Amino acid sequence: MLEKSTLKRSVIAQLPMLVGQRVRLCGFAEAIRDQKRMRFIVLRDHTGKVQLTQSKDNLSLTAVLDALTPESAVAITGLVTSAPGVKLGGLEVSLETADICGLADARSPIDEESSLDKWIDHRQVSLRYPRQQLVFSVQTTLEEAMRSFWTENGFRELHSPKLMGTFSESGSEVFAVKYFGTTAFLAQSPQFYKQMAIAGGMERVFEIGPAFRAEPSFTSRHETEFTSIDMEVAWIDDHYDLMDLEERWLAHSVSAVAKAHGTAIKELFDVEISPPKLPFPKITFEQARETLGTLGHDLQKSHDLDAEGERLLSEWMAAKTGHEFLFITDYPAKGRAFYHMRRDDEPHLTKGFDLLWRGMEITTGAQREHRYDRLVAQASERGYKLNALSDYLEFFRYGCPPHGGMGVGLARVLMRLLKTDSIREVTLLSRTPKRLRP
Repeated sequence: MLEKSTLKRSVIAQLPMLVGQRVRLCGFAEAIRDQKRMRFIVLRDHTGKVQLTQSKDNLSLTAVLDALTPESAVAITGLVTSAPGVKLGGLEVSLETADICGLADARSPIDEESSLDKWIDHRQVSLRYPRQQLVFSVQTTLEEAMRSFWTENGFRELHSPKLMGTFSESGSEVFAVKYFGTTAFLAQSPQFYKQMAIAGGMERVFEIGPAFRAEPSFTSRHETEFTSIDMEVAWIDDHYDLMDLEERWLAHSVSAVAKAHGTAIKELFDVEISPPKLPFPKITFEQARETLGTLGHDLQKSHDLDAEGERLLSEWMAAKTGHEFLFITDYPAKGRAFYHMRRDDEPHLTKGFDLLWRGMEITTGAQREHRYDRLVAQASERGYKLNALSDYLEFFRYGCPPHGGMGVGLARVLMRLLKTDSIREVTLLSRTPKRLRP
């Protein structure tokens, strides 16, 4: 058991300011090297690494540390000394006491070269790696910046229910769960509740929360449970208002990450982070389809892009303009949600958009249809049972302003920001059709 120390805990990043002082440190023993008279230990905490030195003349301390294994959790006290020859910061800590708080098995189940599946199987270990520590520091900064933008721009936060009595967007790709003798569904998004808030006079709302898609996808960018970032805004003129909002929001958030973590991201991920230039380029879906044709890629679906199409379009725009972001607008109605507003001049097209970043879709958004009669007509056109949508349709019977919004995948943003190969590298615990543990 860890004994109460009279010293307050310091972290490794503070040590350059504490040379010549006694300190108390807590962390993991990353490496242990024994010599005849000395023992050297690399201690790691969430702020960095430092070398510990222990003289074996101290027999009681030697007896304690003889049991130490790599990745054990340990608390120590010692004297911080300058050591210019030491690569880890040019200093070391001469050990006085040590307490092995959590002894690790002698053989680690993984290392940094292990497969991603093994990393996830032993997440409590892989999370200790510096790259993984940085992922979640970046995520924290990113969300803080997003929230500061929302606060500065008059948004209110929602926490919508994730158990629903009907499906949230379509009748497919939903998880059904038992619910007191009836069936409930896990929410695919907070879409309907965002719109309810707009109808209720909350003109700008956002939510960060879990979403669930029973989609049998086994790609590097799909999860069955993910964190969705959602916004909804009233009194817009069209979907271009939403795109303007999103690009300013993303520029603000990426700038915050660049300022706080740019050096570390370059060191650990070899990625340069810089704020994107505004405005982002925009092309219609029809222009995108024609461009892909000139690039030798024909879409399998007439109403949507595929992963290869997204990659090719992003590369084409980056080569043409230097932009890594690209909005695709005005998608065919047949491939979009029934509540997306149609264009008056071309009713087979929606006032909707996707945002691609570095070859991947990170956002889907649209102006919503806010007029009750048109919503009923568009739902009926799709063959939906109106009684199943009655709660949703009720939101619009008593007046609702023009509005629209978007959903953004948090992990996809992190994946593109850090240029990782898989969404599972930037997700705390993966959920796929074949993974429900740990």
